[in-house]
Amino acid sequence: MADVSGAVPRSQESFRGTAILAYVLLLAGLFSFHLAGVVAVILAYTQRGEARDTVWETHFDNVIVIFWVSLLVTLVAIPLCLVIVGFFVLGILLIWFLYRTIKGLVRALDGRPYF
Repeated sequence: MADVSGAVPRSQESFRGTAILAYVLLLAGLFSFHLAGVVAVILAYTQRGEARDTVWETHFDNVIVIFWVSLLVTLVAIPLCLVIVGFFVLGILLIWFLYRTIKGLVRALDGRPYF
């Protein structure tokens, strides 16, 4: 069924596939200097509006938060590596990144919201 603009709404399965792809790209970013992560966040930003008021909106919000927090903490931690503290911060960030990403991926596979 089309809305007033004539556009056909996307199916829940389409959003599910996109959310899963975004999480996989975030994980792949660990091995590609985070270039895949940039693709994931762009994908999340472009899909978040269409997914408004669905369980998938929480997943796209999560991908965006993971990307930006990881980027900002990394930028702060890199100079701190000169005084060893940065390595500790990066280790904690990696654990947080993996937790949020894997939790989101598992919930997306189950069709449940992130939160």
